[in-house]
Amino acid sequence: MLGKTAGGLYWMFRYLERSENTARLVEAGQRIALTRSSSAEAEWASILAALGAKAGFDAKYDATEPQAVVDYLLRDRDNPASVMQIVAMARDNARTVRTALTREVWEAVNECYLTLRDVLARRVPERDLPEVLGTIRTRSAFVRGALHGTMMRNDIYNFARIGTFLERADNTARLLDVKYYVLLPSALHVGSTLDNVQWETILRAVSAEGAFRMAYGGDTQPLDIAEFLIFDGRMPRSLKFCVRKLSENLGHIAMQYGARMQSQEAADALTAHLEGQTIEAVFEAGLHEEVAGFIRDLSALGRQIEEDYRFIA
Repeated sequence: MLGKTAGGLYWMFRYLERSENTARLVEAGQRIALTRSSSAEAEWASILAALGAKAGFDAKYDATEPQAVVDYLLRDRDNPASVMQIVAMARDNARTVRTALTREVWEAVNECYLTLRDVLARRVPERDLPEVLGTIRTRSAFVRGALHGTMMRNDIYNFARIGTFLERADNTARLLDVKYYVLLPSALHVGSTLDNVQWETILRAVSAEGAFRMAYGGDTQPLDIAEFLIFDGRMPRSLKFCVRKLSENLGHIAMQYGARMQSQEAADALTAHLEGQTIEAVFEAGLHEEVAGFIRDLSALGRQIEEDYRFIA
């Protein structure tokens, strides 16, 4: 496969995953704003930070107003990471690799773009926001469904899945990092009402409330939630689940190409690191330090994948 094609598939699915993650975070912010107005502004600020959009937002707006945040994250042309902009980039990449996709996958991506273009053509009022966010998530899911249901399990499929899981792991890690480093830099807050609210926000943002309670019961202890989101291999948005899938898909490509690349070694090393850790050791060393190191290693892995498979000619 040409490196340009592999890169188009990889980034197409990174962008689609990012659009869904953004919708999940905005939904969590709105819920906090509606149920706990006293912490709403801090929650919106944390969402901007988790998405790496706070500097751009602060340069454009003087205050963290909910409607301004929603506009900036969903439809602002000045924000290259707004949902509308990244879905447009996903579609551009899909057009570039059109011959590598089944008709169903291409149509799902195109329909995603066209639907969101119409939905986000104007400011989204608060009463319509849940429906709009649901549409964003659903359209992303339709593309994944078409991929799973119609694509051969070859290098095309594997590059698409690598993009999905790398982006998903990065999103979960950044949520955890923002929780402890940006919002709650002082240990005095741990276990407080504010602390509990933020943990609940993280579970909602990764659609893990029900799964967490199934695994741990109704008591939301920080140690348990961090363990669930980092180490539970059953949870499809946990760090361990995502890096296992990265190793698996890179391994399939290595077998198909008959060559084991540096990115495969890096993914296996990241998997082995998580397999050998415990949540107690993570908290003792520092959750921020562990998660920040993971984000750096994941970013390096992404760059190595691009280099190994020559995404840029």
